[in-house]
Amino acid sequence: MTVKEILHSTEEKMKKTFESVSREFSEISTGRASPHLVEGLHVDYYGTPTLLKQLASISANDAHLLVIQPWDVSAIAEIEKTIMKSNLGINPSNDGKIIRLPIPQLSKERREELVKVIHKMSEEGRISLRTIRRDSKEHVEKLEKDKAISEDDKFRGVDELQKLVDRYIAKIDELLKSKEKEILEF
Repeated sequence: MTVKEILHSTEEKMKKTFESVSREFSEISTGRASPHLVEGLHVDYYGTPTLLKQLASISANDAHLLVIQPWDVSAIAEIEKTIMKSNLGINPSNDGKIIRLPIPQLSKERREELVKVIHKMSEEGRISLRTIRRDSKEHVEKLEKDKAISEDDKFRGVDELQKLVDRYIAKIDELLKSKEKEILEF
C-alpha cells in the first residue's frame, strides 16, 4: 500500500464519518416538521428491521405536521410503536390509513438541551476523525519503518493526513454552527 492509497482510503472513511454526523443532525427536531426526523427509524416489518422511508411516504404538510402514509396499512401499528420508542417525544395518531405526527413548538429549555446534544454528536464525530487519522498515520509510519517509503515521504503523508482531518473537522464545525442556529431560532 502506498501513501497515496492510504490518503485516499482515509478520506473515504472521513467522508463517511461526516455523512454520519450530518445524518444524525438531520434527525434532531428543530420544532419544524421535516421527513428527516423519522425516515431513518427502523421499523420491525415482518421480523426484518426496515427503514421507515422504505415502508411509507413521509411528507411535511405544514411546519408543524408530518404525515406518514404506509404502502402496507398493516404496518401502521409497528410504525407507531417505533415512533413511540424513539426519543423524538412525539405522539403519533392514526386513522387506519395514515399516521399524523404533530411537531410541538420547542421550549427554550428543550432548545438548549438539543444544542448540548448536537455539540456531543459533533465532538464524537471529531474524535472519530482523529482516530481515523491515528490509524492511517500508523500505516504511513510502518511503511517508512519497512523501508517502503523515505522519511520525507512519511512526513509529507502525515502532513496530508493532518490537512484532511482539519478540513473535515471544519466541515463538522460549520454543520454544527448551522444546526445550532436552526435550533435556537424561534
